[in-house]
Amino acid sequence: MTKLPSLLIAILLLTGFKGFAYVASYSIYDSSDNLKADSLRTLPATKSTNKTDPADTSTVNRLINLAADFFNINPDSTLHYSKLAIEKSLAIKYDKGIADGLLYTGKAYARKGDYALGRKNLDEAKQRYINSKNEKGLSDCFFAYGMMYEVIASYNQATSNLKQALEIRKRIKDEPGIARCYNGMGIVQGDIGKSSDALDYYFKSLSINIKLHRKADAASNYNNIGTIFEDLEIYPKSMEYYKRAISLWMESHNMVGISIAYLNIAEILIAQKKYDPAIVYLSKSMKLSREHDDNDMMSLLYADFGICYAYKRQYQTSLSNYSLALQIATVHNIAADKANAYTGFATVYNMQTDYRQAYRYAALGKALADKLGNLSLRVPATLQLSEALGGLKKFEAFKVRKQYAVLKDSLKNDETIQKLTSFNLESNFADKQRRIAEQQQRMEERYKQNIQRRGLLIAMFSVIIIALSAVLIVYYRAKRNQQRINAVLVHKNQQVSQQQAELEVQAQKINDSNILKDRLIAVLAHDLRSPLGTLRGLFSLLEDEDITQEQFLSMIPNALRKLDQTAEFLDTLLFWINSQLKNFGGSAKMMSIKDIVMDKVSSYQEQAAEKAITLTGNVPGSPVVFADENSVKIVLRNLITNAIKFSKPSDTITISAYQQDENNVLLSVKDTGVGMTETQRNKLFKNKVDSQTGTNNESGTGMGLLFCKDLVEKCNGKIWVESKPGQGTEFFFTLPSGSFNEKEAASSS
Repeated sequence: MTKLPSLLIAILLLTGFKGFAYVASYSIYDSSDNLKADSLRTLPATKSTNKTDPADTSTVNRLINLAADFFNINPDSTLHYSKLAIEKSLAIKYDKGIADGLLYTGKAYARKGDYALGRKNLDEAKQRYINSKNEKGLSDCFFAYGMMYEVIASYNQATSNLKQALEIRKRIKDEPGIARCYNGMGIVQGDIGKSSDALDYYFKSLSINIKLHRKADAASNYNNIGTIFEDLEIYPKSMEYYKRAISLWMESHNMVGISIAYLNIAEILIAQKKYDPAIVYLSKSMKLSREHDDNDMMSLLYADFGICYAYKRQYQTSLSNYSLALQIATVHNIAADKANAYTGFATVYNMQTDYRQAYRYAALGKALADKLGNLSLRVPATLQLSEALGGLKKFEAFKVRKQYAVLKDSLKNDETIQKLTSFNLESNFADKQRRIAEQQQRMEERYKQNIQRRGLLIAMFSVIIIALSAVLIVYYRAKRNQQRINAVLVHKNQQVSQQQAELEVQAQKINDSNILKDRLIAVLAHDLRSPLGTLRGLFSLLEDEDITQEQFLSMIPNALRKLDQTAEFLDTLLFWINSQLKNFGGSAKMMSIKDIVMDKVSSYQEQAAEKAITLTGNVPGSPVVFADENSVKIVLRNLITNAIKFSKPSDTITISAYQQDENNVLLSVKDTGVGMTETQRNKLFKNKVDSQTGTNNESGTGMGLLFCKDLVEKCNGKIWVESKPGQGTEFFFTLPSGSFNEKEAASSS
């Protein structure tokens, strides 16, 4: 199982999101000091020898050991030696030699991508181990099955076989084999995105290897732990573990391990956008991988070269490297590397805004990643698919982006970080325990030599220590009790303070509500009584025949205006009261602000003309807002009537709306009327506002701007005013903007 950080780093730099993926690859499920592994998750080495075999089987055993040594360097050589071992074992009827030869033949075929032949040979080997009751060989078979199924992404089967291998290793108390199985299970858990479980297994494996002083196996563990830190973007810690691994690999002259370390360092440099130094390390790793004919590593390295050159804007070179990565993955049937390459192509084409090609490769990558069920492959493929759909302006981009967010969030969690910390502490603890045990053994030897001479002194010190310990225990318990009491008191005080603050907030809210209620009742009483009184007086005059019909008719327009003003105020008041309901926000929708502005300009032309005022609208383009339509209309109506009220003949009123930025549309109502002082401006938008008469003695309630402020804020906007005496007034308010694609998305949701 292999990590693909470089591709994901590219995606992160493109999108601003963070995340890493793992892809399945050929893994080591064999033994050799020159250990070969996938680029980031490696399996520790095991080597089998049998010194008790009779002399006539020694040749077969040497052939088996050669097959094991060449497995990670040249699988064809492994096939040659294992087949030769089978041939010689058949001649001397050596069942163990036949089974061992079949085991390595099966693993070599699987290593070369011929899984059918690999499974066939492993099946025969397993049956021979069962017949001969060779539990260690049977465990090796189950382990080989597990790692083969991991390569072809059959994770349930991989887990099942590795568990069977582990059970046998525990039964025969083979600690190196147990550590090897734990490491393999960690790889599978990492493949399916269960990082916390992977960490548990890596910790168990490393603890055993540290205890047994198995440096080569510990190097593989350190390397795997480094990849977890790299996933979490803790690069200094990751580099620390990689350096531990490369130090151990260099001690044993393990060129394959060193090649892996070079790749790991390069990927950290890519994460830090240091592409030229990264290319240097990738080139070193490629040289070693070619020497060992490591196709999986070469496919990953070409992919890493691809992303480096992409960010150096050498797109043709980048695409050539991805083509080589895809070719190797296809020829050798490495499905995860194919998904990796497809996603890499999509990344480069998205960078070039060639969204059709990007969509093609992203779709291939996502389909293959979904089929494999590898979470860390699905994340980058889904991201690139959403980028391509967005570039093509397809509505599906919104849905795919949501899928990406869900997948990305599942890659990391707090439990992973906690387990990582636990692992780090526990692994250090195991190492310290070993050193303490060695020191204690030396101290005991010196103690035995001096025990008689220092017996009395030790006894005295023992009594003193016991007495001091008792005193310390009593003091400690008293201190702990006091700390608990103090903690309870602090907690209670915090609760009381919090409750007091909440009560004060509620009291203020109630007080504000009472003030507003009194204000509304007063306004309603005044504004309803005034037009009704006017109508009553008018009809009384008509009934008493104190006025003529012509005089009566001349008074009707004034009465109607008062009724219209009262009706408008009641409509605004009722709508504002309704807006206080919890479900008010559900009425927001996408709409063209230009249509609303021009409609209001048309509606108030006659009222403006009566005062010889010029009323115009100015809405360039076609800005779209996401808000409640009635709220916007009420706000504009109040601001326009206020502007007319405080304007003089020959003044102008301009209603404007334009795109302020990608998130907001700015509207304004500007007049050249009487303006306001700073004192008057500071009283606006508050509960207590004294309504001023207009230039024609028009009256008002003083509540309109309070309603406007509340309605604009409920639409997620802001409202403010700029004004100077004698120079006019301009009210501004913003509304959230949006596109028609977003409108469809909002409607569907």
